Amino acid sequence: MPVRSLPPPNKRRKTAVESTSVKSLEAQLTSAVAENGSLNPLADLLIMANGSSDAREMSKAVYSVYRVFVLIITRGMLIHGGDDAAKLVRKWIWEKLDSYVELLVGLLQDEEPSLRKSSLEILFSLLKHLSTSLTKSSSAAQPQFHFAHFKHIVHGLLLCPPSPRSYGSSKHHSKTMPDVRENFVEVWFSVYDDIRWCFLREATTVLSKYSSAENPHLLDNMLSIMEKLSTFPTDSSELNSWWVEELGIKPQKYKNVKGDAEDDAAELVDENDEDDWRKFFDEDSNAKDVKKNGVKGRAYTLTFHQSLYSLQAHRAVFTRTWLNFLPHLSSITTSSDRALTTRALNIMHRGVLPHLTRPVLVMDWISACVDLGETVGLLALNALFILMRDYNLDYPSFFTRLYGFLHRDVLHLKHRARFFRLTELFLSSTHLPATLLASFVKRLSRLSLNAPPAAIIMIVPFTYNILKRHPALMVMIHNDSGTDGDPFIADEPNPNSTNALDSSLWELHSHIHHYDPAVSTIVRIFSEAFTKPGYSMEDFLDHTYGTLIETEVRRKIKKEPALAMELRKDLFPTGDATNSDDCLVGRDVVSELWVFG
Repeated sequence: MPVRSLPPPNKRRKTAVESTSVKSLEAQLTSAVAENGSLNPLADLLIMANGSSDAREMSKAVYSVYRVFVLIITRGMLIHGGDDAAKLVRKWIWEKLDSYVELLVGLLQDEEPSLRKSSLEILFSLLKHLSTSLTKSSSAAQPQFHFAHFKHIVHGLLLCPPSPRSYGSSKHHSKTMPDVRENFVEVWFSVYDDIRWCFLREATTVLSKYSSAENPHLLDNMLSIMEKLSTFPTDSSELNSWWVEELGIKPQKYKNVKGDAEDDAAELVDENDEDDWRKFFDEDSNAKDVKKNGVKGRAYTLTFHQSLYSLQAHRAVFTRTWLNFLPHLSSITTSSDRALTTRALNIMHRGVLPHLTRPVLVMDWISACVDLGETVGLLALNALFILMRDYNLDYPSFFTRLYGFLHRDVLHLKHRARFFRLTELFLSSTHLPATLLASFVKRLSRLSLNAPPAAIIMIVPFTYNILKRHPALMVMIHNDSGTDGDPFIADEPNPNSTNALDSSLWELHSHIHHYDPAVSTIVRIFSEAFTKPGYSMEDFLDHTYGTLIETEVRRKIKKEPALAMELRKDLFPTGDATNSDDCLVGRDVVSELWVFG
């Protein structure tokens, strides 16, 4: 029996009735708002929106409720004031609005993409309308941002409650839908300065209130948003885009005074008194990076509106978010979840450190990551190197820790290319002592004895570049002082005490007889004059067994190899003809050997 492409007639009739009811209820509510009539049909409309199983009908109901609430908000029906009856009505409307927002937040995880997209857009549209209404009703002489509504949006993006249409499925919170995350980042988070500032502030609150054990995807959801932030302002003049239009009015100049207006503003920033954390993450108002176009003053003394125009305040809330987020990654021990630490370290040098109020604040966390080793430890060393080079961090044991990464496994793991790329950067300074560099060169030379051909091809140009940059190491090429044995102390963890400079690179010389022609050819560079300017390491970092074999297969033979073979007639004797010269006449002995059975 063929499958029906259309729903049964009774279902079609039911859907048509529901659609008519939605339109009828919306019309009744529109008239009621205009004439101050009864809003009781709003409860019926919400029931229909929550109870619909069909995505199309739910979308119609959701948009109908949205249009009704926009009318209610713009008419000022949620503004404080009035008699007791008006307060009861206003409380009832807020309950219905909260129920509607809860529905929209759940739909961010719905299986229907159109519902997810429309729900996010409606949530942000309501944020704009609610903030405008709050500004009009507030006694404070500054624009307002509706944090209570924005909290629901942040919870939906980070905690991801299930969709109300997910009947029978898992009710556990999950990962943010990729299209929802991309839409949020591209349309709001990376564009509007007020949305970015408020999200960073509220995300920190979520981290402090909700356990990552009970919400296993919380850290992943947050990092997936944070790592895509590539438009963080670097100048006060870049603070010029606002989702809540009222915030586009520049605030009054900074005044360090206390009064009712300032108290109200502080309450808007945080109900729990955030002055302490803002003091800790604050910058000096006389810092060189405070531009004349921005709001000056210590960030913890600024009102919410002034904070949005202050580059110091943006950096302060950014710093607070990351310093609260990173310790949560330290408690992760599973290999699958440790990937979050790797992702955080991947963006640390370009997306985090330049925007922190004091980059050295993450030094302890990065140092702890070095102890994890492998890819995590290597990336942590990169972050430490950036702190040392650009932010004057004093970390004397850096090269000792780097030397500890030179073990047998590093030449066999998949992050081998990344190791050589970063190590070349770390050792690029011409002011490093020769004894230190000799230890690195010698250790790599020793490890090459058991390394795959692709790794040796990386080691040779790496060593050549260091010798070229530091002529004091040239003695290691033809050093014969170790006639009684190699003076190199392989087990010494301190690279300044290995006696490597008194040793030689005999291990690399032995590869002249390597079975792989690519290795034996490139290693001969040490027996020639050092006239090359240096190798580009990027040309050697992607070699594998596959690329080496492919190179040999595609190699053009310029000259045919010489071949000489003398066929012995008595090589395959048979029967009585073992000594006969005619035993091979008329027979293909080789072909017969390959005939089985």
